[in-house]
Order: sequence, then structure tokens, then C-alpha cells
Amino acid sequence: MSSRDKILQAVKNNQPEHTMLPSLEGLSDMPDTLEDYKRVVEGLGAIVEEVNSEADELAALDKHLPDRLRMIDARSSIQREWIHEDPHSLEDVDVAIVEGQWAVAENGAVWLTEKDMQVRALPFICQHLILVISRERILATMHEAYEKIGSPENGFGVFIAGPSKTADIEQSLVLGAHGAKSLLVLVKP
Repeated sequence: MSSRDKILQAVKNNQPEHTMLPSLEGLSDMPDTLEDYKRVVEGLGAIVEEVNSEADELAALDKHLPDRLRMIDARSSIQREWIHEDPHSLEDVDVAIVEGQWAVAENGAVWLTEKDMQVRALPFICQHLILVISRERILATMHEAYEKIGSPENGFGVFIAGPSKTADIEQSLVLGAHGAKSLLVLVKP
């Protein structure tokens, strides 16, 4: 038996006993309410609007982004030609609208998959990002979100919380440093 095999056998023979993971229940007292989610998201520099219809969505867009130019709605089954374009051709996207799967009250994050955004670069290359989430899909904690997500079937997923920002250079806050300059979350019933 080689030295390598002896070491590996010793490691295998001296494994600790398997134990159950501790329960995460009661770890956080963060409620999963819209009010708590809104407070956290707005603290990150984003805006949250409640909408009940497509007309409400349009009114929110007109209110917050009246000068929008090229807009892509990843939820739409119409105008899908941009999906097969080179992601670099999306550099002039002013507004992107993406449906989120889950929202997390403790940190304001919204879970998106490649299926939701159609092109991975879309939520990062646009100037202004609009995330749409259903009110009943707001969870209290990331632990709950990971339980809901399980193992992603789409291969790529990302949590997005707040507009892109950094304060690395001379501690000056810069919005849109490596992603969207603004985030508007539309919460539907």
C-alpha cells in the first residue's frame, strides 16, 4: 500500500459520526409582509409600487421613468427577436422588465432565473431594471427562499437587491457601477 493510500484509508477510517443539521426554525423574526419587504428594498435605494393591472404598471413606468427609450419586457411573448441577439446588442436597453419568482423580506432580494430574464445579461446591462413580483411570493428569510428554490432547473439564477452601487473609490457612492442605475419593484396581487 502506498503512502497516499495509507493516508486516504486513515482519513476514511476516522470520519466523525453523521449528525442532523440543526433546525433553522425561529432563527429570524423577520415577517414576510409587504411592508417589511418595502422598508428593506427602499433602504437599498430602490422603489416599490403596488400594482393591480397592466394599466397600473404603465402608470408606474410613466411616473418613475417618463423618458425611457428602448424597453424590453422579458415577460412578453411578443417581440422576442432580441433573445437570440448577441448580448452586446442589448447595450442600449434603457428599461428591462423581468418577472421574479421569489422576494425576500430580510434583504430585499428577488430571485430570477435564466428562464425569467431570457438573456443572462439583461438585468445587468439595462439602465433601469423593473422587477415584478407577486405579493404572495414574498418570503421572510433567505433560508425560506433556498428551500423554495431547491435545485434550480434552469442552470442559472441570481438574487438581485437594489440598484447597482459601490463606494470603493474615495468612499463616494456611485449608482450604476456594474449594473442598473435604478430598480423599481412592482408588486402585484
